[in-house]
Amino acid sequence: MKVISYFLTISCLLFCSNARSQSLNFEASAEGILVKEGTKKVLFFQKEIKSLNGKYPRANYIHPLYDLEGHILTEDFPEDHLHHRGIFWTWHQILVDGMSIGDGWECKDISWDVTDVRATIENDESLSLYTNVFWNTSAYKEGDSNFPFLHEKTEIKIYPSEENYRIIDFEISLLALVNHLKIGGSDDIKGYGGFSVRLKLPEDISFSSEEINIPPTNEALIAKRWMEINGSFNENKKSGVIIIASKENPTPNNKWILRSKKSMQNAVYPGNIPVKISNENPTILKYRMILYKNKISSSLLNHFYQF
Repeated sequence: MKVISYFLTISCLLFCSNARSQSLNFEASAEGILVKEGTKKVLFFQKEIKSLNGKYPRANYIHPLYDLEGHILTEDFPEDHLHHRGIFWTWHQILVDGMSIGDGWECKDISWDVTDVRATIENDESLSLYTNVFWNTSAYKEGDSNFPFLHEKTEIKIYPSEENYRIIDFEISLLALVNHLKIGGSDDIKGYGGFSVRLKLPEDISFSSEEINIPPTNEALIAKRWMEINGSFNENKKSGVIIIASKENPTPNNKWILRSKKSMQNAVYPGNIPVKISNENPTILKYRMILYKNKISSSLLNHFYQF
């Protein structure tokens, strides 16, 4: 039976023992890690494989994600797209020597082995989850085991909540374990794939970028590197989520797939043309999410957008 270790730094132990009631903290279980602020839930990282009656097996994603008042924002196994899951990052096209070895988006012939999760309280009182993940394919076998073709290291950094917002940063590092590995979005005009969020969508959902309303289109659209998603997520109270693709990301970092009903929101990378993943220099993808209620000042938003 595989044994997974959770690591606590000394700083975390000292901090947790003297923590204020509203400090960030966590609870580790066999399934994953629950991050809380005081007693209020913030998010859950799914470490172990989870499926629906053996179908659509997935791991290495966030669900639930909670808003600032503790209500669940995300969905897992939604009826319209059973492969969608909370906050996730994966691709339809996964190719070696031009041949498909599986579809991570639809959880076909691809699995995620999360070997380590390390939770650390940082000096700025944020909490970071450091994950070590091997992407495996059943297209090749090593004895009875699936073949690891990609090594992912990710940091998920959760900041303490402010009066009306919280920041969560993601840094995803992808290193090929085989030669000639490429990843890409859907092999059609949409090209969706990469960092995605499956939200519970209210009827009054709206999208904007730099205060310009953005109507969803069937295909990917070009906007700024950030997208604001606003609506009555919680008991008819307006709140929202902002997704920012880092200016350091490889291009394109300003393409979006947006959906107002029954789907996910996607910061498109790389699109329908696959890109190479090196086995020497990792591909680094960074994203920021801001959860808010009420309104954030324009000056503060402009500061956040410099990410």
